[in-house]
Amino acid sequence: MATERMGSFIAVVGGGPAGLLAAQHLAEAGHQVVVYDAQPTVGRKFLVAGHGGFNLTNAEPLPDFEQRYGSRQASFQRYLRHFSPHDLRHWLHTLGIETFVGTSGRIFPTAAHKPAQVLRAWLSRLEALGVGIRVRHRWLGFTPDNGLRLRDDATGQELVVHPQATILALGGSSWTKTGSDGQWTTALTTSGVRCVPFEPANCGAEVTWSAFFRDKVGRVPLKNIALTCGLHTVRGELMLTDYGLEGTPVYALTPALRAALATEAPAVLLLNLKPDLSAAHLLEKLRQPRNGKSLAVYLDKTLRLGAPVPTLLRELGPATAGDSPGTLAALLQRLPIPVRGLRPLDEAISTAGGVAWDELDENLMLARRPGVFVAGEMLDWEAPTGGYLLQGCLSTGAWAAHGAHQWLAR
Repeated sequence: MATERMGSFIAVVGGGPAGLLAAQHLAEAGHQVVVYDAQPTVGRKFLVAGHGGFNLTNAEPLPDFEQRYGSRQASFQRYLRHFSPHDLRHWLHTLGIETFVGTSGRIFPTAAHKPAQVLRAWLSRLEALGVGIRVRHRWLGFTPDNGLRLRDDATGQELVVHPQATILALGGSSWTKTGSDGQWTTALTTSGVRCVPFEPANCGAEVTWSAFFRDKVGRVPLKNIALTCGLHTVRGELMLTDYGLEGTPVYALTPALRAALATEAPAVLLLNLKPDLSAAHLLEKLRQPRNGKSLAVYLDKTLRLGAPVPTLLRELGPATAGDSPGTLAALLQRLPIPVRGLRPLDEAISTAGGVAWDELDENLMLARRPGVFVAGEMLDWEAPTGGYLLQGCLSTGAWAAHGAHQWLAR
């Protein structure tokens, strides 16, 4: 085993968004920084995030933005005010990347800037700041004297480095092909650090469709709907799939679904196919004479509800659903969809779980490992899609860098 001593430097373990921004902030504060990553290249999950339109953050007012982090709202208020969505856009501007606000409030880079171009500009800035990047270096854990054990996967050699401080930003446990495999939990739990088991977040819901439904419907969107689970309702577009449901409303309701699935009671989503109509207005429309029309034709003519709505009603509703306006109106606004489970961790956009918050101080430093800070999806938090995930990773990375700088100054 080789021991590598490089003088005064800070190690950042993990080359995702949180780690790279932490490295940049520390380098700008005058520190020598080395980034270690197990993959052949850094920023792989950052590039994957760009496949869906590269939503960077959101223009939502900050008080509303902070609420997107659920039970961690108080902590994220601090992180977001240290590195806000406005700061993110300014930072990108300094890299030569211009952004715009979409109609939904989501913020994207202009069409001229693809994910790979943004990453290249970022890495060029890090190189100019003197940040070292060592790929194919896998973190194995700590040594008894607080060094970092690393394996050079290119040579198979194990080495130990002794940084002044360390930022751990190794990601959660989804999209393992990007290196975000959660294997780091073994090293931390061995050191006595409690980690909350990973669970899927922002993922599809599994529904047991009949063979007839799967063959007839396949993969079809339902636009302008509302979906409810318990006390939570989300508007948006739903995608019917062969295994169940996808789409922003489903992803946003993942925490409520997980809670429901953890109990003995059935987990049910209530689908509102006409959320813009009051119950009274909908009933009034459905009292129009059918004049011998089939249910499918009647729904299309009266409410502009075409395929696959009639098939969906047949699949989930009673056979007599169309017999009375009152029954049909109620079903169209509260169609129960029984959920049997969530999609696997590796298919999830993000994960809940990770390093328990009571293991950290207010600067995201491990109480059991002074000088070791944690950022990004390694932390036990979750947020919906829409720019909140990437912003959360970047804000915690900036805050951990701030904490490391302050700790070294003391």
